Amino acid sequence: MLDKRQFFINGAWVDPIQATEFDVINPATEQSIATISMGSEADANAAVSAAKDAFPAFSRTTKQERVELLESIMVAYKKRYDEMASIITQEMGAPKVLSERAQAAVGIGHLQGFIDALKEYEFRQTTPSGDIIQREAIGVCGLITPWNWPMNQMVLKIAPALASGCTMVLKPSELTPLSAMLYAEILHEAGVPAGVFNLINGEGPVVGSALSRHPDVQMMSFTGSTRGGVAVSKDAAETVKRVALELGGKSPNIIFADSDVEKAVKRGTRHVFNNTGQSCNAPTRMLVERSAYDQAKDIAAKVAEQTEVGDPAEEGRHIGPLVSALQYERVQTLIQKGIDEGATLLAGGVGKPEGRNVGYFCKPTVFGDVNNDMTIAREEIFGPVLSIIPFDSEEEAIEIANDTPYGLAAYMDTGCEERAERVADQLRAGMVRINGSDISSGSPFGGYKMSGIGREGGHFGMDDFLEIKAISRP
Repeated sequence: MLDKRQFFINGAWVDPIQATEFDVINPATEQSIATISMGSEADANAAVSAAKDAFPAFSRTTKQERVELLESIMVAYKKRYDEMASIITQEMGAPKVLSERAQAAVGIGHLQGFIDALKEYEFRQTTPSGDIIQREAIGVCGLITPWNWPMNQMVLKIAPALASGCTMVLKPSELTPLSAMLYAEILHEAGVPAGVFNLINGEGPVVGSALSRHPDVQMMSFTGSTRGGVAVSKDAAETVKRVALELGGKSPNIIFADSDVEKAVKRGTRHVFNNTGQSCNAPTRMLVERSAYDQAKDIAAKVAEQTEVGDPAEEGRHIGPLVSALQYERVQTLIQKGIDEGATLLAGGVGKPEGRNVGYFCKPTVFGDVNNDMTIAREEIFGPVLSIIPFDSEEEAIEIANDTPYGLAAYMDTGCEERAERVADQLRAGMVRINGSDISSGSPFGGYKMSGIGREGGHFGMDDFLEIKAISRP
């Protein structure tokens, strides 16, 4: 078992001021794989102090110096790529193939997106009237990241902060801290100056709240639940700091009868099951045109039945466990809620898959005959659970798709190009993916409504870390 009880502050691993031990659990085995310390407000204050001291010098670095720093991080990351993939599999249960091809890979794709964006970014411009518009690093930033795509969210916050000239304190999820601690080593090896990046483990209501309330933190970037985002916003309000939020989703996947229905349903169902359903942008509401509805239900049920659940440490295309016992119980409760509210269980259901008595494994589940007022159509389940809803017209599909407190992503399959553009324009979502396409690493990731504030990725992601100064001259 690993001893990871120290924090990374001011360029060194240091003992916590007030130590409270916490076991990191492998969700496939339910066994402890590491011990970390849960930080206190005093630990958070020490990390903020280091970041504050480092800010004046780092904020004055040139764009070229920061480009070279990000490129150095890329080199260091690639050297430890396999180690990162392995750690993610152990701490969150992502299958080996998924960790190697996606979970760890986003650490390269997003970082390259920021390198490209920084090279082109103009920090100083002149208006037609002659005023100078200058973009400057906002200051010390508090970064709070979730457990479901640990490298994805760390890079989407750390890279733009560095590119903008900010210093920072990271609080990763206590469920997946090992990938963050490895990334701290990578950043140090790459030459990130002491105090520019700091890491504290701990609980959101303790360390996260301390960062959000701290008067020397100028910006909070949070990814996680909507409830957590509200808490960060309330804590940050007293010091009037900037808050960027990437929160939940209940994304619609509209499948029109003029599309390749079989291909679209298979792709959409597999997308929901990917990462064991633990993705904020998963297309968990499948809206199918009435004439293709029965066909879609049959196809989705077969996909679920054919989806294997297995040991994440083994090779294969199976899905792994949910991240924790708490998450497993939440998903089970919502599956039962779907049954109780009258949805038709087409595949899966409550309980663990056959032969999986140890580990937080969940059956791939599909519900049919769902209406948009049911709990399973309203709440983010964050498990391998798909709800299929029929519609009769394009207008109704748009109405159902938008009838959600969230607005992170939307998906659509249609054989009509004009319809694709027409419907995409009316969907209240930050990202619309048509006919199996995907957005690139440098494009903005984020959503409308309760799915968040701001965008991550490329130059859009840098904007939140910069202040704007207008300078006039006679």
